[in-house]
Amino acid sequence: MSLLSIGIAVFAQPADSERVNQHRVSSTRSPAPEPGAENVPLRRLAISKADWVKTQRPSVLKAWTGILGKLEPNAQDMHWFDKVPRMREIERTEMPHYTRIHVELALEKDFWQPSLLLLPKGFKGKRPAVIAWTSTSPDWKKPEEWWGAWLAERGFVVLTGWSHIKNYRGDTSFRNAVSEKVYERFGRWAGLSRMVWDVRQQAKFLSSRGDVDAKRIGFIGMSLSAKTAIYVAAFAPEVFATVAVDPHIALNGATNYYAPWYMDWTRPFDDIQTPEKTVLSLLNTDKQRPGLEHDHHELLALAAPRPFLIIGGAGDREDNGGDSDDRQSWGYVNRAAEIYKFLGVPERLKFELTRDGHKATGPNIDPAWQGWFLRWLRP
Repeated sequence: MSLLSIGIAVFAQPADSERVNQHRVSSTRSPAPEPGAENVPLRRLAISKADWVKTQRPSVLKAWTGILGKLEPNAQDMHWFDKVPRMREIERTEMPHYTRIHVELALEKDFWQPSLLLLPKGFKGKRPAVIAWTSTSPDWKKPEEWWGAWLAERGFVVLTGWSHIKNYRGDTSFRNAVSEKVYERFGRWAGLSRMVWDVRQQAKFLSSRGDVDAKRIGFIGMSLSAKTAIYVAAFAPEVFATVAVDPHIALNGATNYYAPWYMDWTRPFDDIQTPEKTVLSLLNTDKQRPGLEHDHHELLALAAPRPFLIIGGAGDREDNGGDSDDRQSWGYVNRAAEIYKFLGVPERLKFELTRDGHKATGPNIDPAWQGWFLRWLRP
């Protein structure tokens, strides 16, 4: 006996290419549970190329600048930063196909961040480069194992690293109010936006080297740093090609973009004129409509026309309920893909949905990111 014959309706899900709805909010800690959001389509971003370029893109950029507090330091705060970050070398090791150099970069005048600089052997001239950040648990050396060695062996300069929310001034991290330490010095500046600024500084450091082609710099991150990658693609013009490995694209789904160290959704603004405002109030402007009015499909669109690959880990799931991207993530990609098509570069936005899980590497993850960087960054 079929389900239909006993009065139970079965609704087929739309094809992935037709999905435009929001993700169900399954995070029990979200400050905006938004029941029914998954039944509401994400709003179309533009109706034409001219509409996007002249009207909608500037509007989206202005909105997100307000949401994040700032995209870069205010003029009066630039004294904390060098024009090009200073580097100090700690240790050098010769590997079979590249040289590994443990360095520290001054991402603020008094904040040195550890990294590995991998320099390929046997290649002449300016090389493409990739900035590779680690996820929450491992340290700044792990990206060498995940992606860096493979890239360096093929002629890429690689700079590994990690976010300031893992290692900031005075041994501060996301575990002991790193966001407050940033606010004390710079005012309201969302953690994800500060991460973009650090990536931009690392890109400037790489560009200053004689062996790096400044027009062929990429970024790759997983989990925590895949979230960073979404914002890097949108707001870091120094980075040409980006890969996000399992970021969970939906801003309000099953992951924790609301956390203080990422976006700090519920902290009241310090501005005496608008103390009632919060990041959440700027994201969710229509209380009568389920779902957020500003979401990550807007950032995917801001990345256009630069190449952006998102790799998901829960391709066999409809609602994974965890940090992995699942089939519901397609709605965000499809809305942003409309902008890439308007600009004549539909091939530069890709969503590779695997079943490899929430991991940095895997049998389907590896060919995806490797092919992407070879396609867009090598000569």
